[in-house]
Amino acid sequence: MKAIVKSGLVAVAAVAVLASGAAAATLNGAGGTAIYPVLAVWAQHYDQKTGIQVNYQSIGSGGGIKQIEAKTVDFANSDKPLKHDDLTSNNLAQFPQVIISIVPVVHLPGIAPGQLVLDGKTLADIYLGKITKWNDPAIKSLNPHVPLPNMAILVVHRSDGSGTTFNFTDYLGKVSPEWKANVGSDTSVQWPVGLGGKGNEGVSGNVQQTVGSIGYVEYAYAMQNKLIYTDMINAAGQRVKPTMQAFQSAAANADFSKVQDFYLILTNQPGATSWPITAATFMLMRKDYPADKNRDVLKFLDWALHDGQADSLKLDYVPFPDGVVKQIEASWTTELKAWP
Repeated sequence: MKAIVKSGLVAVAAVAVLASGAAAATLNGAGGTAIYPVLAVWAQHYDQKTGIQVNYQSIGSGGGIKQIEAKTVDFANSDKPLKHDDLTSNNLAQFPQVIISIVPVVHLPGIAPGQLVLDGKTLADIYLGKITKWNDPAIKSLNPHVPLPNMAILVVHRSDGSGTTFNFTDYLGKVSPEWKANVGSDTSVQWPVGLGGKGNEGVSGNVQQTVGSIGYVEYAYAMQNKLIYTDMINAAGQRVKPTMQAFQSAAANADFSKVQDFYLILTNQPGATSWPITAATFMLMRKDYPADKNRDVLKFLDWALHDGQADSLKLDYVPFPDGVVKQIEASWTTELKAWP
């Protein structure tokens, strides 16, 4: 896999002049860290093609939502879809951009990527603070042939408002009634135990540096940082590895034609080969911005939906099929009045 820029800000130089003689546009966005690895590559390639700069602050979904609401950016990204009333009250339009996948990652001596397997209940009990040792009977029963150490578990979670957290906690709520009743699901929750890290970058760094730790990150960050990911038991009771096939299997259930504002959550999808913690990541744009301003952003995002698909696949994101792309483009005409 190609190297991924680690900075939280995409700043692709744009000194080129457009054919018309006008200075190249600069597009400013902010939001989720999960999309950052592929968005950084999109921005670089789009600059090479058009001379247009894309600046993106990787600050978490919560920060991106606040910035688009405050009209300080041209577009925002969130892994948590907003409901219709929230979109309407803030004059926002929402549409998906790509499918992301979230994986548990651990730092254990002698354990290789994919050697350990967890199920949803066990993962929830770890994050509830009920399972505190790596050789706990619940973990041992899932991993009878793995040399589990008698070592304390250090839980790592996000400290910022995070759509990755929203989807991770949504999954835990679906597999653990206790989690749903006592913690719930949101971009920020009252974590029962653990150490916080800012962004996918912060969680990756904490796990990488701390023996005995467990965290959750977007899959690209696990690959970038060579973290030890775990397999999972999915909704069908099957052990699955975090692979493109497993991500695509879960994403195949993404039917946006039956929901309002593309509001769809994809955790714990059915299917023998489906990865259980998968999500769409969404772009947010303002309906009250000038059409020409929005159109400049949409040209970049449309390029990413089409020409950027190869970049998505290389970094293990799942691009949308043509039918979904057409739904997204149609929404730009009706919601933003800025397409084509």
